[in-house]
Amino acid sequence: MKVMTPVLKVSLLIICPFLVWGAVSPDDLALATSSIQRFLQQSLGWFYLLSVSGLLLCAVYLIFSRHGDILLGPDGAQPEFKLVTWFAMLFCAGMGIGLVFWGVAEPSHHFHVPPTGAGDTPESARLALRYSFFHWGLHPWAIYAMVGLCLAYFQFRKQLPGLISQSCQPLFGRHASGPIGHSIDTIAVFATLFGVATSLGFGAIQISGGLSYLSGLPNSFATQLVVIIVVTFLFILSAYTGLQRGIKYLSNLNMVLALSLLGFLLFLGPTRFIMDLFTSTLGSYLQHLPSMSLNLNPFEDSTWIHDWTLFYWAWWIAWAPFVGMFIARISKGRTIREFVLGVLFVPTLFCALWFSVFGGTAISLEMVDHVPLQKVIDTQGKEVALFTLLEQFPLGAFMSLIAIVLIATFFITSADSATFVLGTLSTQGNLNPPNWIKLTWGIIQSFTAVVLLWSGGLQALQTASIIVAFPFAIIIILMVISLLKSLQKEVQQSRPA
Repeated sequence: MKVMTPVLKVSLLIICPFLVWGAVSPDDLALATSSIQRFLQQSLGWFYLLSVSGLLLCAVYLIFSRHGDILLGPDGAQPEFKLVTWFAMLFCAGMGIGLVFWGVAEPSHHFHVPPTGAGDTPESARLALRYSFFHWGLHPWAIYAMVGLCLAYFQFRKQLPGLISQSCQPLFGRHASGPIGHSIDTIAVFATLFGVATSLGFGAIQISGGLSYLSGLPNSFATQLVVIIVVTFLFILSAYTGLQRGIKYLSNLNMVLALSLLGFLLFLGPTRFIMDLFTSTLGSYLQHLPSMSLNLNPFEDSTWIHDWTLFYWAWWIAWAPFVGMFIARISKGRTIREFVLGVLFVPTLFCALWFSVFGGTAISLEMVDHVPLQKVIDTQGKEVALFTLLEQFPLGAFMSLIAIVLIATFFITSADSATFVLGTLSTQGNLNPPNWIKLTWGIIQSFTAVVLLWSGGLQALQTASIIVAFPFAIIIILMVISLLKSLQKEVQQSRPA
């Protein structure tokens, strides 16, 4: 197999000058990318909303359709991983760092600055949790489910290489292996690289903020750089051990740490309030799901929608090739119905519970106990939100250390999985890419996170996700059309004469 494939050559030829530009002239990079971001948000926001909502409808359709019984693999294939391990691996690869970063910061922000109406009211508290459920619920997991399903179906059922381009073969035919296919895979490489770099940047900022909050170290770019260097070494080491050992064991460790942190706050915090909030917000979320899914506030100031909903949809789309390829890789042997149900609903419920516990506790402390959490966040940054919350409870400092370890392990599993996916994309679908390829991508994605932080911090991270998501959203639509076309053909061929 050729090592220097066209996808690898073109990707490196484009990425390296970009990183040099960001390192040498960060202000110019920030200005250029911000202009592109504003155009996409203001002119094409409707495209993001319609695309993501359409993917959710398609996923629900497949659950109830006759295609649901089709196996992701040859007839008689068995799942490679146990159900609990499968859930842990897809969840940890999906949005671990983001959950820890935004679990307190997002609901707290929406409570004070809601999408509509006045802040610091019971209504703004309800909106804060409802929109947190919305941003981390069915829509993002529908993106992951559809991309992962397309990849798993064509790779394991149709015996095609595990590439984004090969999922479009029913549309492009032999051209899916030519320049058109190479272009598709190159766009997927960029989406993966910048989507994961965004999360790694969030992780570095929060680890730095936690260390600063607990020990007094300066929460500066230099500290964030040291964090990225240390964790880069660790995740490259993990990548060398392979999927069965490194990612599997770290994913299980992540789940244990996350459940420990969740249980700690659930039982020491306002337990009854949290569970009441979880139940009522879940109902409110489902009730308002259609209107929230397609809301752009055309008659009012839509800045809030651009800053939050459109950013999240773009972030999830940018993560889709990475998470989709990863969960496809670990889902061989499951039926389409089992796959979609598992990917769509289990993580959604966990995310809803997470925001109820962390966001609900934060709002309760502010509304009932008048703890000035938002004042600390405004002063020291969103990255200290979780640590400020934990400080209000017994063993808060110890649990903050647990949280830092959790963020670090999420960092490692996300980056570890990304090196595997980037290696596969750039080596014509090789499920065991050479170690030097994984090492190269590991260093590049960490350096990308550094450049984005250097050129504008959180804003630069958000801007990068929105830009790279647009072309890949079009590719996702093509993948889904190809999948439905192929499924229809398979059903017709299986009918008796």
